[in-house]
Amino acid sequence: MPREIERKFLVEELPPGLEDCERIEVEQGYLALAEDAEVRLRRAAEDLTLTVKLGAGEDRGEYEVQLSAAQMDALWEACEGRRLRKRRHRLPLEGGLRAELDVYLGELDGLRVVEVEFPSERSAGEFAPPPWFGRELTGDRRFANRSLAVDGAPPGVYGGGDREGR
Repeated sequence: MPREIERKFLVEELPPGLEDCERIEVEQGYLALAEDAEVRLRRAAEDLTLTVKLGAGEDRGEYEVQLSAAQMDALWEACEGRRLRKRRHRLPLEGGLRAELDVYLGELDGLRVVEVEFPSERSAGEFAPPPWFGRELTGDRRFANRSLAVDGAPPGVYGGGDREGR
């Protein structure tokens, strides 16, 4: 089974150089949700995917299938009430790793989290996050995208000031 090993953090202060990194608009919707499984649709520019994730926390099973525009449009309607939008910034980190900083839009405006995917559990455990990463959220189900899409953000998580850095 393909695996996804990642850690997630709450971002209070945006890092310098954000305007120079790759960024993309992302829409996600959830077709099905179970205790330790989800079926998600994602539109990230021209990349349209259906993803099945199994498990929770740092190490999860993940299957992904590319969709056509017609398939995405046909399934998107079924995600009503379980959607979110975000702007994803991809930033290089030491050791060949990459941070994916998500700045949420719409009803989640102001929420910012960063994730890093790792090649192994060992590298995930050895990772020393930069100071701007903030409090670790790995395994906190309240901050899973599926929970954010259905329940909104947990109370009291928004930083003040300039939310998007624009």
